[in-house]
Amino acid sequence: MNPQESLIDQFIHYLRAERHFSAHTARCYAADLEQFCAYLANPDAAAGGQLPGTNGQGVNGQPRAGRPVVMPPALSTETLNRNLLAVDLDRARLFMSYLRDRNYCKSTIARKLATLRSFYKFLVRRGYVSGNPVATIRTPKQEKRLPKFLDVEQIEKLFSNCDTTTLLGARDRAILEMLYSTGIRVSELVALDIADIDLGSSVIHVRGKGKKERVIPIGPGAVKAVIHYLDLRRNSSQQARQDPNALFINKHGQRLSTRSVRRKLDKYLLAAGLDLSVSPHTLRHSFATHMLQRGADLRSVQEMLGHQSLSTTQIYTHLTDENLKTQYDKAHPRA
Repeated sequence: MNPQESLIDQFIHYLRAERHFSAHTARCYAADLEQFCAYLANPDAAAGGQLPGTNGQGVNGQPRAGRPVVMPPALSTETLNRNLLAVDLDRARLFMSYLRDRNYCKSTIARKLATLRSFYKFLVRRGYVSGNPVATIRTPKQEKRLPKFLDVEQIEKLFSNCDTTTLLGARDRAILEMLYSTGIRVSELVALDIADIDLGSSVIHVRGKGKKERVIPIGPGAVKAVIHYLDLRRNSSQQARQDPNALFINKHGQRLSTRSVRRKLDKYLLAAGLDLSVSPHTLRHSFATHMLQRGADLRSVQEMLGHQSLSTTQIYTHLTDENLKTQYDKAHPRA
């Protein structure tokens, strides 16, 4: 192993190049490992994953894509790698205790543990270590939290606040309709190209996590909204400056970002008087919940959502169960 080559950088490159993780997911893995590195170097200074004196550079002193490895100036890459390779079960357990003592929630601790499992599994495969020191640490039992969703009346109220006589208003209505009609992730939405949508067949081709592709039907409301938006866009005086590939563009003609979609949603939530904690992902939850409430097959919903495991989709059956109980309590004379 090259002592100047960071094990974390190797792992992140593996996630992006071989596992096809998104840049956002890879950054999350990197951030967890950076905190662990900081803890190993100095447990007392590692709170929050930051150490004093970091200079925002990669381990070799050069900037790199994504978030740089957090490293105190006094430690070399060779020392950091040696610290990571020397980790045993006891040291890993102390890190978990460190997180609990600082009141990290169970879901965050579970995520950081999953990151370490993946990282050391990678090191085992590459022959850097003989065994995974965190393999036997049990994941904290998670509190069951049901996803938030909007009811159909709230969805209609949200959509009605878009001024579809303007290009940007028509775009926003098409965005909201598309998120709710297909259940796609906001990252998948902004990555859509015009070529990915087949309006004649009412389907879209989506590239999801791990670059896995799937075909999802879109409802007539979303089709109508997208056609109207594209008509206004083609007749826009700024057409020459528009990204010709991107389906959803900003006022400057460039591909819309996930952050921009969130800002637009906040605007319409405020206008509709709805809960401002609702996010684009809530529309995904609403899609899945309403589909199952109306009798959709669980496997079909799993396919449309792009879930690898059916158990991930099954959380929405709990939502429909809760809805049935609510309706029972309201309607039954002896409830």
